[in-house]
Amino acid sequence: MGEKMNNFPPLPRFIPLKPCFYQDFDEEIPPQHRTMAKRIYYLWMLNSITLAVNLIGCLAWMIGGGGAVNFGLAILWLILFTPCSYVCWFRPIYKAFKTDSSFSFMAFFFTFMAQLVISIIQAVGIPGWGVCGWIAAISFFGTNVGSAVVMLIPTILFTAMSVFSFIALSMVHKFYRGSGGSFSKAQEEWTTGAWKNPHVQQAAQNVAVGAAQGGHDAARNAVLSHP
Repeated sequence: MGEKMNNFPPLPRFIPLKPCFYQDFDEEIPPQHRTMAKRIYYLWMLNSITLAVNLIGCLAWMIGGGGAVNFGLAILWLILFTPCSYVCWFRPIYKAFKTDSSFSFMAFFFTFMAQLVISIIQAVGIPGWGVCGWIAAISFFGTNVGSAVVMLIPTILFTAMSVFSFIALSMVHKFYRGSGGSFSKAQEEWTTGAWKNPHVQQAAQNVAVGAAQGGHDAARNAVLSHP
């Protein structure tokens, strides 16, 4: 099998940079995990879009007389949090679903809980922090109604991001606990180094796929043998 070429992020040819990661849900993620993995990927996309919309909201905030600090911080958050969120919490859950790694699940839980807290803070909208949240947007209605209305858009998106993040975290935790995962299992992987062993990861992936296929075949045979 040839070496896989990185394909994410999909950059235009004229940009002198190459993709940093290989990502293929259909090829790498077992069927029973694929839907959840894609939903978390869409959540990452929502987070990135929200940060971009927040930049527009902070621009309207600045034009309306809110100062340039929030706009400058909004640029920083967009540049910083978009790639960091992909690396820090999406890649761990992608790897967790791919290899059934308890260590990767724990890495996701740790970083995604931080993401949830950040999303809640962003939705609250403390003035001077570079985010258009409820406090910032509502308080600015007395200064400039037009700018405040624009600021409400990222505020709603930040709120939606907080709600969806909580739901996603709950779903993944429920799945992980239901599959027999635990903190001690993650510690064992860390101690033995299994979390970074590609052969162990491939074996775990093959077992997961085999179990899913076996369950599918058993159900199919049961249906066919039913009189």
